Amino acid sequence: MELQRGAAFVKRRIGSRFSLFAKMNGLILILFIPIIIVFTYSNRIAFDVISKDLQVSNIKQLSFLSSQIDSRINQMMDFVMTFSKDPNVQKFNGLNIWEDRYDRMQTRFVVQEKMVLQSGIMNIWPVKYTVFSQQNKEAITNAIPSFNYDENYLQRNMTGKWTYGDGETVSSDGMKAFYWFYTDSFGQQNILTGSNLIVEASFSHENIQTMLDAYKAGGQGDPFFYHKGESPILNRSASQQLSNDLIHYLDGQSLGDTMQQVVKLSGKSYLVSAVKSPQLDWHLVDIVPLDQILGPISFSRNLFYLSMVLLFVVGISASVLLYRNVQRPIRKLIRGLQSVQRGDFSVRIDANVQNEFSFLFYRFNDMSQQIQGLIENVLNEKLRARDATLKQLQAQINPHFLYNCLGYIVNMAQMKNEEAVVSMAYNLSAYYRYTTRMERQTANLDEEIRLIVNYLDIQKLRNGRIHYDIDIPDEMLSQQVPRLMLQPIVENAVIHGVGKSYSSGEIRISGEIADGICRIYIDDDGPGMTEDQQQALNRKMREPLQEKMGCGLWNTNQRIIHQFGDHSYLFFTKSLLGGFRTEIIWELASGEEHRHHPFIQGDS
Repeated sequence: MELQRGAAFVKRRIGSRFSLFAKMNGLILILFIPIIIVFTYSNRIAFDVISKDLQVSNIKQLSFLSSQIDSRINQMMDFVMTFSKDPNVQKFNGLNIWEDRYDRMQTRFVVQEKMVLQSGIMNIWPVKYTVFSQQNKEAITNAIPSFNYDENYLQRNMTGKWTYGDGETVSSDGMKAFYWFYTDSFGQQNILTGSNLIVEASFSHENIQTMLDAYKAGGQGDPFFYHKGESPILNRSASQQLSNDLIHYLDGQSLGDTMQQVVKLSGKSYLVSAVKSPQLDWHLVDIVPLDQILGPISFSRNLFYLSMVLLFVVGISASVLLYRNVQRPIRKLIRGLQSVQRGDFSVRIDANVQNEFSFLFYRFNDMSQQIQGLIENVLNEKLRARDATLKQLQAQINPHFLYNCLGYIVNMAQMKNEEAVVSMAYNLSAYYRYTTRMERQTANLDEEIRLIVNYLDIQKLRNGRIHYDIDIPDEMLSQQVPRLMLQPIVENAVIHGVGKSYSSGEIRISGEIADGICRIYIDDDGPGMTEDQQQALNRKMREPLQEKMGCGLWNTNQRIIHQFGDHSYLFFTKSLLGGFRTEIIWELASGEEHRHHPFIQGDS
C-alpha cells in the first residue's frame, strides 16, 4: 500500500503539465530574455545618444570651418574696400599728371607693396590682389607674372559677387580660383563708367584644400567643397571613389543652408553633413563613416550577444545532461514502480549508468525479485489452501447426503418396501462410485445432471407427489463445475419445499448462458420464504459459517466462489412456481463461451 501511494505521488509530480527538462529550459529562457531586452534597450539608447552627439558635433565643426572661410573672405573684402580709398591707389587712377618718372614708379611700388604685405599677413591664405585703372588703362598686381590691363576681362567678371573662375584661367589640374571685383562707383557694382578704379581679389582652390586638410586631420570625416555643376574641391587625401558616389547622390538632392542625412554607399552607412557658405554660395560637405565611429559600440553589442548565445548553449547543455543523467533514470524508476503497482513483479531496470542511480536500480531490481518470490510463494500457498478447502467442503457434503439416504433405507426397510430399498441401495452405490473418485474435484455439468436425475428418482420413490422437469441447454452440459454442486440445492428444495407442503411436489431445473455468464435455476412450489428471510439468507452466504447455520448451501456457495471467482455466487429469491428459487451464477473464463459456440451449432 505504501509503495502504491508513493508511486502515485511521484507519478502525479512527474506527470504534471511540464516536465523537469521543459521547466529548466523555460527558466533559462526567462532569465535570458529580460537580460537581452534590457541590454538591447540600453545599447540602443547609448547608440542614439552617441549618434545625436556625433551629428550635432559634426554640424558644429562644419559650421566653425565655414565661419573660418567666411571670416577670411570678409577680411579680404574689408581690405579691398579700405585699400580702394588709399591715396596712392586714388593717385594711381588720377589724371596721369606726374611730377616726374620717379614719382610715378614710386606710386606703383607703394601700391604693390601694400598688396604684397596684406597677402603676406595671411600666409596660410595667399591672396592675389590686382588694381585696375580704367582711366589710365593700367593694372598693378602682387601676382607673378604681372597682369596687363584687359577691358574685356573686367566687363566679363563685373558681377558684384564671388565667382568661381574668371572665364579664362584654369590650372593644370583643371581647378579654378575664386574671384571678386570691387569698383569705387557710387552706382551698381557691376557697371563700369569708363573712369572707375577696380580692385580684384582672388584666392586659389588650394586655400580651401589646406583648410579641408586641417579639418580632416582633427576629425574622422572626409570633407570637400561642393557646388552643383562645378568640380568639387576635395581634400588632398580624399577617397576619389567615395567622393564621386557622394557627389552623384548630392546632385539629385536639394540642399538648404544645412543638411544632415545617413546615406548608404557601397553597402556602408555614412553620416553626410552640409553647411552653406553665404559668401561663396558653396556647401561645405563632410562624410563620416558610421561603421567606423560606432564600430566599438556595435562590436561590444555583438560580443555581448555572442556571450549570451554561449551561455545559453552552456545552459541548454547542462539541462540536457541533467535530463539524461537525472530525469531519465527517475522516469525509468517510475515506470518500474508503476509496473510493480500493476502487479508485474518481473520488471527489471537496466542499470547501464555509472552514477548514484545505478545503486537505486540495483536495489529496485533486488526488491522486485524478492517481492516476486514472496508473491509466488503466497500464491502457491493460496492454491494449496484452496485445494484443501475444496476437499474439506466436499468431505462435509458427502456425509450429509449419506445420512439422508441411510435414513431413507432404514425407513423403507421398516416399511417392508423391498423395491424401494433395492432401488435406493443401487442408486446410493452409483452415487458413491461417482463421489469417491477424488482424482478430480470438478465434473461435467452433464454428469451432475445425471446424478440429480438419480437422486430425484430416489426421492420420488419416497414421495409419490414429487415430479420434476430438467431443461439445461446443450452448450452448458460440457461446463466444468464443482462435484456435487447441484445435489445439496435440489435436496434443500425437496426437504424444505416439497416436504413441508402436502399440496406441492413440483421441482423445475433450468439453465441459460449469455454474455459470459452461466445461470442455473432450481425452483419448487413449496411454501417458500418471506422477502426478509430471503435477504437474511443471501446475507449469510457472504458471512463466515456460523454454528446455527446449515452448512450445505454455505459450503456449495464457497465451492462456487473458489472455483469461478468472486463474481460467482448463490442467490435466493421467490420462484415463478410460487415457492423458493435458488440461482447458481458463475462467470465464464475469457474466450470460454466462444469455444462452446461450435458445439451449440453442431447440436442444433
